[in-house]
Parts: sequence; structure tokens; C-alpha cells
Amino acid sequence: MLYAGIDAGSRTVKVVFLNARGKAILAQGLVDQGVHQEALARHLFDRLLREKKLDQSRIRKVVATGYGRNQIGFAHATVTEITCQAAGVRFRRPRARTIVDIGGQDSKFIQLDADGSVRDFAMNDRCAAGTGRFLEVTAGRLGMDLSALGEVAQTSRDPARISSMCVVFAETEIVGLLAAGVKPSDIAAGVQRSIAQRIAGMAGRNIAGSVCFTGGVALVPGMVQVLESALKVPVRVVPDPQLTGALGAALLARTGR
Repeated sequence: MLYAGIDAGSRTVKVVFLNARGKAILAQGLVDQGVHQEALARHLFDRLLREKKLDQSRIRKVVATGYGRNQIGFAHATVTEITCQAAGVRFRRPRARTIVDIGGQDSKFIQLDADGSVRDFAMNDRCAAGTGRFLEVTAGRLGMDLSALGEVAQTSRDPARISSMCVVFAETEIVGLLAAGVKPSDIAAGVQRSIAQRIAGMAGRNIAGSVCFTGGVALVPGMVQVLESALKVPVRVVPDPQLTGALGAALLARTGR
């Protein structure tokens, strides 16, 4: 039997297939999000089955999660991304007790009990200033690709102070900094630090055990270091950090939860 998880996120759609025992990932992949979420998910789902020569008739259950989970009509069930992130991270890092997940449109701070269940969480989904969207806006204003932003930020010796609490006003602030002659590297570093400080504000003093970093922003160079500085604890990036939600959904499909 096979079990599948689909994470219909705000920026990408992810799919993970697990074997019957839930111990081996048979296939995984992602595509950019779009208007027709179910069609994108179905296309990726079918493509992975073909590429890995997996028999669709062996699929026992499909669980969807993420921003667009209710749009995935061929899923058998839906589960919140908080629960799926917890399951996916614990599969990768069994001793994890804290999760920082920063995606395209929201960020989450999740605390786990010793058994891996969610004890508490905080979520920022009302302002893009603490998410990957802020990095995208910054990269656009600085005239560079998002992939280069982190590398440029690491050359900074004097990160700019970004004080605006809203990404719209922050973008105006960035324009002002550029006009004042502030280096792009210092602006990029300032934005990274601003995002990390927002996460630290969500966390407060409630940081316990091993801290794991997930989401697309975990792949941006330098973000781990600024997050460690803001939280004042070591932070580890989970393998395939964009796929932990889909992985968790597949694991929950197997356990029937």
C-alpha cells in the first residue's frame, strides 16, 4: 500500500508518497502554485507516480494540508498545516521540540511535547513582513533574484534597521534607504534580521529543546545564522524543508489520524 500527502501552500504545491510502513519516502516533488490548485496538484501527483513507476491502485489514502487544502478534491481528508508540520519534522528530527516554519505568506512557531504532539503554537498570517514575501519584495526592489539575496546579505557589515511593521510601508522604507545611499547588502541583511526578530517576538521566552527550521525561507543563505542570533539558540534546517508539511500529511494518512 501507498500513502500520499499534498501540501497546497501559498507559493508551491508539494507531494510526498510513503510506503506501507511509513518509513521510506518513495517519491516527492513540488511545483509553483497557481490559480488552478487541484489541477496542479493532480499533475504533480500523476507525474511522480509515472516517474517512480508507482501503481496508483495501491494508494490507500491521500491527505491534503496547507493554504489550499480544501481545493484538493481527490484527497480523502484534510489536516491543518500545524499538525502536519509537527509530524513531518519529528520524522526527520525525532528529538525536535520547537519548529520555526517560514513560508511565502505566513510564519509559524510551534512547540512540541516529548511525544511529538503539538503543545502550543503562534502564527503570523496577517502581515507579510515576517514571511518569504518580504524577501521577494526586497529582492525586486534591489534588482536581484531571490536566490542571490541571501548571498548579498552575508557581505554586509552594517545591516540597515527596518522599523516598519507592514511590508507595504517597509518597501517604502527600503526605497528611502536606497535613495540615502545605503548599500543593497546592508538592506538585504536588515530585512533578514527583521524577519528573524519577528520570529523571536512570536517565540517570547518559550524556546525548548532542539529548534528546527522549515519552509522555503530556510533555504535562503544566511537565514539560519540571523535566526540563531535572534533566538539565541542553535537552529537546524530540516532536510527538504519545503516538504515537511506534505511529508507529515502522508504520515498522518498512514496512521489514519
